[in-house]
Amino acid sequence: MIVPLLYVSLAGTYLLVMPVFVIFYLKFRWYTATSFERAFMYFLVFFFFPGMLVLSPILNFRPRRRQIEA
Repeated sequence: MIVPLLYVSLAGTYLLVMPVFVIFYLKFRWYTATSFERAFMYFLVFFFFPGMLVLSPILNFRPRRRQIEA
């Protein structure tokens, strides 16, 4: 009984919990990240790609509007 619960909890963490944290991390740090941090972001997106696909229709953030000063 413990083994199936362990598999379900690990699958839920991999497919739902961690991608939510990655998406919000990307949202807050995308415009201010250094090159090493951006490479780490790309790794996280690659690693949690199945979960990102599951959550992408629900958590769809648009880019910020540009401030054009005249």
